Amino acid sequence: MNNTTILNTFRFIVLVFFQVTVFNNIHLFGFITPYPYILFILLYPLNSNRHLFLLFSFLLGLILDTFNNSGGVHTTACITLAFFRENLLKMAFGYSYEYHMMRITDKISSELITYVVTSVLIHHTILVSLEIFNFSFILEILLRIVTSAAFTILLLFLIIGFIKSPKK
Repeated sequence: MNNTTILNTFRFIVLVFFQVTVFNNIHLFGFITPYPYILFILLYPLNSNRHLFLLFSFLLGLILDTFNNSGGVHTTACITLAFFRENLLKMAFGYSYEYHMMRITDKISSELITYVVTSVLIHHTILVSLEIFNFSFILEILLRIVTSAAFTILLLFLIIGFIKSPKK
């Protein structure tokens, strides 16, 4: 096993552990729940096998659905985000996104902010829409998407700031 595999395995286990034990129990004002586990999908290496990446994203969602008894909403949101990640990277970083992705934790840039915000909004839109699944609650759906996404984005940037490379 190489360092990247070990790092990704560690990241997967730690993010799932903290999501299940800590973040699933946070419900600010009754409807704001952070989902920082998507950091695994956002930071997964680009040069890896795409099918393996989709499988890991599926397993990530499946594990969370199992612990949350949520019937596949996390799996659907994770698979969708993983499937569109390359397009989101091209949109945020341009066609030279491979170079930028390798240095994603070096500094917080406008491209990184665009990538994270767009990814979180897509994930949360799918997650909350499938969770509530009733058009008559459209205002509650929008409120939960916006507030949970804002809290998740803040948390993700705190985590990225914590793990970013030290200055040389």
